[in-house]
Amino acid sequence: MKKIFLLSFAVLLFYNLSAQNLIKGNQRFEEYLPLLENNRVGIVCNHTSIINRIHLVDTLLTCGVNVQAIFSPEHGFKGSEEAGRLINGVNYYKDTIKIISLYGKNKKPTDEQIEDIDVIIFDLQDVGCRFYTYISTLEYVMQACKENNKKIIVLDRPNPNNFVAGPVLKDDCKSFVGMQNIPICYGLTIGEYAFMLQGECFEDTLQQLDLTVIKMLNYNRDSIYVLDVFPSPNLQTMQAIRNYPTLCLFEGTVISVGRGTNMPFEIVGFPNNPNKTISFIPKAIKGVAENPPFKDKLCYGQMINIDTNEILLDYIIDIYKEYSQKEKFFNSFFDLLVGDKVIKQQIIDGRSADEIKKSWQKDLDAYKEIRKKYLMY
Repeated sequence: MKKIFLLSFAVLLFYNLSAQNLIKGNQRFEEYLPLLENNRVGIVCNHTSIINRIHLVDTLLTCGVNVQAIFSPEHGFKGSEEAGRLINGVNYYKDTIKIISLYGKNKKPTDEQIEDIDVIIFDLQDVGCRFYTYISTLEYVMQACKENNKKIIVLDRPNPNNFVAGPVLKDDCKSFVGMQNIPICYGLTIGEYAFMLQGECFEDTLQQLDLTVIKMLNYNRDSIYVLDVFPSPNLQTMQAIRNYPTLCLFEGTVISVGRGTNMPFEIVGFPNNPNKTISFIPKAIKGVAENPPFKDKLCYGQMINIDTNEILLDYIIDIYKEYSQKEKFFNSFFDLLVGDKVIKQQIIDGRSADEIKKSWQKDLDAYKEIRKKYLMY
C-alpha cells in the first residue's frame, strides 16, 4: 500500500497549491484508498469517472487495487450510447475485468455478479434531475449491496442543477425514470441523495447498509459548477444541462428537442410550426440519435436558454397551444417524466403555469423539510 499513500500525498500537494479548486470525492485518495485494502472491488463508473484525465479504474489498478468488475449505467461505460439503448457486456484491461451493464433487464446487480466483490465504488456525474437515470442505478446498487452484505462507497460529485423545483413524484408514476417521491430537481449531490435514500427508509432494505460517502472539498452549492466531462451523448454543453429539467418533459410529447442535430436540448420545434425563429432537420446520428423525432424533416422552432432555477412549464403550454393535432401532442411517457398524472390534464384544460405550480407547492415544501437533514455542504 506504500504506492497508494505516495499517490495520495502527491494529489493532496497538487490541490493544496490552489485552495479555490473543487476537489471531488474521487480525488480524495487518502480518504477511500485505505478502505479498499485487501478487498475485492467493483466500480460503478463511466467516461465521467476520470481524475486528471486518467480513468478511475486505471488509477486504482495502478495503485494495486483488486478490481473485480466494472458496472456501467445507461449510455454505457464510454458514455457514447444514446438514451434507452441496451449495452452488451465487454471486457476491460487486457480482457481480465468484465464490464456489466446496469441497464435494460439487468438494472440491478445480481447476487452472482457481486458474489466475488467486497466493496463497490460508485462514481458517476449526475445532472440533478429525477428522470436522469444515474440515481436510479445508485438505488439499485445500494439495494444489491445491502442484500448481499457488501459495502458501498459513493464518491461525491457536484450537482450542476443544485436547486429544488418541480412536482413531487406520485406513487402511480414510479418507473426507472422516477423511483422515489422527489421533485424533478431535488437539490442534492449524489452523496447527499444516497444518505437520504438510506435515512428516510425509502427502501426498508437500506437501513443497515454499510454506506460511506467521500465528501468534496471547496464545494459551494450556491455556485454553478461547469462540468469538465459531459455526462451523456445529448448533454454536451452546460446550456443543455441547464435546459434539461424543463426540456426533457418534451420527450413525453411529439415535439423535437433537437436530438439528431448539433444542439440537443438547446432547441425545440416541429414541422409546420408557426414560430419560425430557427429551422433544423434532425438526422440519424449513430450512437447519439439513431431515430430522432421528425427524422429528415424540416422543423421550425426556437433556441432555449434557461438561466433560472425553475421548471418552466410555459414552454410546453405555449407549444401545446400552437400544435394543431392536440390529441397527438402527449404520449404515455409524459406522466412518468413529470411525475403527476394530473399535470397533463391541467395543461389540456388551459391552466396557466403559475396555477399548475401552486398545485404542487404543498408536496414540494414537505420535501424541502426532508432534504434539509441531508445537506453536507
